Amino acid sequence: MRFTSEQRLDDGVLERKFTLGEIPGILWTPGSQSAPAPLILLGHPGGLHRMYPRLVARARHSVAEGFAAATIELPGGGDRPRFAAVEEARADLLRALEAGEPVDEIVDRLVLPLVEKAVPEWRAALDALLSLPEIGGPVGYAGGVIAIGLRLAVVEPRISAALLFAGSFVPRTMFEEARQVTIPLLVLLQWDDEGNDRQLALDLFDAFGSKEKTLHANMGGHTGVPQFEGDDGSRFFARHLK
Repeated sequence: MRFTSEQRLDDGVLERKFTLGEIPGILWTPGSQSAPAPLILLGHPGGLHRMYPRLVARARHSVAEGFAAATIELPGGGDRPRFAAVEEARADLLRALEAGEPVDEIVDRLVLPLVEKAVPEWRAALDALLSLPEIGGPVGYAGGVIAIGLRLAVVEPRISAALLFAGSFVPRTMFEEARQVTIPLLVLLQWDDEGNDRQLALDLFDAFGSKEKTLHANMGGHTGVPQFEGDDGSRFFARHLK
């Protein structure tokens, strides 16, 4: 991990951009701290520059609650090399949705290659972040592509709890993995999400194997998650990371 820039935000949060090989990322930590902070990994759908306003708002909220927060760019996102197969599948998915055609095969082509490449990168980032003296465990994962969070919850034992946004498609082949998830979960579902399959999201929640899992369903479209869910998310992570 190599830090490439550093700035102090107006609320005292320290923001540092870094690279991990070819992967760009951002780390936010409290301005002053006496002990290593628990870490929340902030997922997103790709494009750090585009997503930055939402990410920094989430990070500042997390830091105000005593956590460190970090994110990395997704494969094919932002300035990273294009992920041609995924881009083609994304275009095919949009066409199929507009035409009312079946999408299961397209979802597999879109999501599975992204999960296979992104999850090892998140784990490598976690290795590097936890080596920093200001970062300690335990670790939570919040938001982003739900299939990536699902896979991380299965394969990464250092993640103790996850807040997942049911706002993206999940291949049916991953439902068996969902049954292997055992960590506490808080799942957010926008009831009128125009780009998501509500029934699939409900089926996925039912499939998760966690003994503690909570579903918050709110009216509204994809980007209409109520602000109070941020407070509920903070309380969720406080219960499991502190």
